[in-house]
Amino acid sequence: MRQTVRLGHLHGIALGLHWSALLLLGLLAEVLATTVLPSAAPGYSWAGYWLAGFGFAALFLAALLAHEYAHARVAQHHGISVRSITLWMLGGVSELEGEPRRPRTLLHIALAGPATSLALAGAFLAAVKPLGALGSTLLEAGFAWLAIFNATIAVFNLLPAAPLDGGRVLEAVLWRIRGDRSAARRAATHTGVAAGLLLMSVGLVSMFTVAPAGGLWLLLVGWYLTVVARTEGSASGVLERIGDLRAEQLMSAPAVCGHLGQTVDAFIAEVGVTHPHHRYPVVDLDGHLAGLVMTRGLGRVPPARRPEVRLGEVMVPVAQVRTAARDAPVRDGPIIPMAPLGIIVVLDGGRPCGVLTSGDLRRAVVVAEAGGRPDRSRGPLGRSSWPVP
Repeated sequence: MRQTVRLGHLHGIALGLHWSALLLLGLLAEVLATTVLPSAAPGYSWAGYWLAGFGFAALFLAALLAHEYAHARVAQHHGISVRSITLWMLGGVSELEGEPRRPRTLLHIALAGPATSLALAGAFLAAVKPLGALGSTLLEAGFAWLAIFNATIAVFNLLPAAPLDGGRVLEAVLWRIRGDRSAARRAATHTGVAAGLLLMSVGLVSMFTVAPAGGLWLLLVGWYLTVVARTEGSASGVLERIGDLRAEQLMSAPAVCGHLGQTVDAFIAEVGVTHPHHRYPVVDLDGHLAGLVMTRGLGRVPPARRPEVRLGEVMVPVAQVRTAARDAPVRDGPIIPMAPLGIIVVLDGGRPCGVLTSGDLRRAVVVAEAGGRPDRSRGPLGRSSWPVP
């Protein structure tokens, strides 16, 4: 997920906000300023309620960030690299560059977030009485709301349905009992789809009866659970079929690259209009990956400026580009699910040697299902050549 607002780095993890998180901030502030705080702490000014509303809404987002950060730090403790954490309207997304290799690792990572939310709920609750004793009813009401919502986040996330943390816990437990992670993941995704459909049904009923706003929220959350659970189920199926293959066996090669100092006009003329890809690595003078350019980004450069604008000015920086080592197994690498930019650059000694797209993965699945294996030779236009099974 793209970060609209970057908050910086912590322990090598890029922290940021998607634009929808800012919408969530405004919605929470509005609810707090117009409903929650005036009811719980009457007598304050309009400006006071809104100032407090934005403050407590920001604290809530900080608590969500802490929830995701706990997941990320435990993952790092177990040797899994974490690229970024992004908050959005329905929570947070941690981008891990690998998979837990043991059920215990998966369990620890999954429980870290809810445990942090419960700890924060306890801390906010502990602050309520001292604030009440000081006569600050506005702060007392705000911290009570934070305690309730953090506890709710913890409990909700423990529901045994992927992609919620409880779904990961279920997967870890079944993986440990059965010894089959694929079967455990399928069970977790099935419960995720069921839970999502149930929430959508409850949300639809609520929208037209008792609570329109709350019903809409449940509908959105249910839709998100259903879509992500189905996506994870599909990704799990792909892993089962091609998980033992390496990136070099799937990639399109050689990688068609631009150069930092190359003009947009020159690059377009070099690649042409028939090339199947829409995203291309950009390298520096030593051939190391420097970023990524996308055709839609190049198309936004006015034609009159294309002879002078360099790729380095319009590229996506390398920090946002998903990469994989040439010999990285699909099962262990950051290959599935596909990167947010829709492409993974395969590196050999820091230099691009190929790219992986969703088309490469789909073709690999088709061949695997037919009983074939990918050939290491390469076909025209940088596409992989596949033997007839």
